[in-house]
Amino acid sequence: MSDTETEILSHDFYTRERWNNWINQVKESGFEFKESDEPQDKDSAVFINMEDDIILACLKVVAKFEKNLISAESAFHLISQIKDISLAEIDHISDDIDMMIASMQTSFMGTFAAFECYIGQDYNKKARIPTLLKQALEAEASDSIEISLDKVAQIGALIINGRKLPDDIMEDIPYGFVAEWMDGIDSIAAAMVGSDSYKNDEADDES
Repeated sequence: MSDTETEILSHDFYTRERWNNWINQVKESGFEFKESDEPQDKDSAVFINMEDDIILACLKVVAKFEKNLISAESAFHLISQIKDISLAEIDHISDDIDMMIASMQTSFMGTFAAFECYIGQDYNKKARIPTLLKQALEAEASDSIEISLDKVAQIGALIINGRKLPDDIMEDIPYGFVAEWMDGIDSIAAAMVGSDSYKNDEADDES
């Protein structure tokens, strides 16, 4: 292992303290589901920002991997650290907030699977996203959950590799695991459309 790689691994790309800060913000938000048809974008913004923060941390790891500054093994290790922090069980806050966090953590399963698939190069770069999504839904329908998640991970790997997510692809996905996992993939796509400053960024300081 090179000195550069050792130095990178010594930095925190994401910390438990950072995650706990987000949990505290969620508690302070007092989020509740509204029965009205009014949009809840403002109320749910903390969850969106929380998810984006995790994805950007993962993208920073991938950027180091793409520049050959860290090995695939080290990249897997760093992603695993972020995964362990963000998928840890959360103490009860409120029914509505608990439901939102559970949904977000389910979407994270698709997110992390995508990053792991990309780092491991375990996908076909010529595959068609609609075909993979169809296969994921068929696998879910037959209770082949691991296969279903693998297909979603391959979609995410294509997105991380630079493919665009078709504009209307999220519209007709029936509610279920694939829908929630694809929310995580959609969030990766959205993060990559924004600033690419993460490619030259160091690990985050604790917030």
